[in-house]
Amino acid sequence: MRVGKLSDVLVAPAEARAGSGGPTYASALLVEDQDGRRWRVTPLAVQVRDHTLVLRMALRELPPPTAVEREISLAHEVLDKQAVDLERRRPVRVNDVCLEPDWRIVGIDTSTWGLLRRLMPAWLLGARGREAPGKLIAWERLEPLRDGEPAPEESAAAAERREREAGREEPPAARRRPPSGPLAELRPADIADIIHQLTPAQGARLLEGLDNETAADILQEVDTERQTYILEKLSAARAAAILRAMEPDEVADLLARLPEERAQELLRLLSPEESEDVRELLEYAENSAGGLMTTDYLALSGSRSSAEALDALRRHILERDGHAVYIYVVDEEERDEPRLLGVVSVWNLLVASPEQTLQELMHRDLVTVRPEADARSVAEVIAKYNLFAVPVVNDEGLL
Repeated sequence: MRVGKLSDVLVAPAEARAGSGGPTYASALLVEDQDGRRWRVTPLAVQVRDHTLVLRMALRELPPPTAVEREISLAHEVLDKQAVDLERRRPVRVNDVCLEPDWRIVGIDTSTWGLLRRLMPAWLLGARGREAPGKLIAWERLEPLRDGEPAPEESAAAAERREREAGREEPPAARRRPPSGPLAELRPADIADIIHQLTPAQGARLLEGLDNETAADILQEVDTERQTYILEKLSAARAAAILRAMEPDEVADLLARLPEERAQELLRLLSPEESEDVRELLEYAENSAGGLMTTDYLALSGSRSSAEALDALRRHILERDGHAVYIYVVDEEERDEPRLLGVVSVWNLLVASPEQTLQELMHRDLVTVRPEADARSVAEVIAKYNLFAVPVVNDEGLL
């Protein structure tokens, strides 16, 4: 008795398979009858006989189809769609999906023959057509690209209200966003190369499956115009979460290119401290020292010992993911804009005795630039004096 046809094959989301290290199998089959009713069938509930699927149980025992979050539909989200070939790091068109009789997903076929074999009757293709080699890409080295906009996590108003009530902390589930299978194994610069070959919506989709820190690293490798397009495609809550993982100067550069309304919306979702730093940077011209500078630096008073400075440096790296090469010696380290007195390189700090103070170690012959200095002048100063960074000070010598 014919009960229907196989209409779709579903695959569990990448995070559900992560860690297994083994092959990927279909998580469910969708069976549809002539009246349009559908049932969800586990692969173990069917067997293949002469190219026909035979149910091992009565039709009435089958459950109705229930959606599993982020489950991949091969029929609607993979076939005839684009996917990322992670081996060659480029998007490809999926002309066919190859499965084993035990419902293991082998990979996709990108060849013309793969498309013909799927769409044309076997008798019309002939033996040669059925046996023609395809271009197979292993499923484990593939990242499907879903169409449309990324699913909104919540409205901007709801996100703002939630973050205000919760001290602007992101939900634990969002902070622990799982990596997207083998995609997360690539370097951020390699993923950025892939994003440059996709539409902004697809690029946003690709970032959706990655944790905030990884997504931030990737976004900083993407060209500026595409960065703004991607940020506009992401939900406000997700975009703000990624911005929090970026350096303040990078955030300021991004927001400066967004429409004013969108930029203000994202600023409201940052913490007061974060938004204040970014707003300060936004006051300066983009290609000036003020527009290029970051507020993420380590400034300590001269009375600090080298041992205390090393402890502060460790905390700066661990808590803020800082990349300090110099420690700036100031008159009052608690002030927002302290007076710069000297500078100590990390290298000098490492070889100093623990009891030596920063005041004893610091270089007093300072090289600085003004906020209004243009980018070329800043680059020339850095190159001339072989610096890794240069402090920006105002006319009063305040950092």
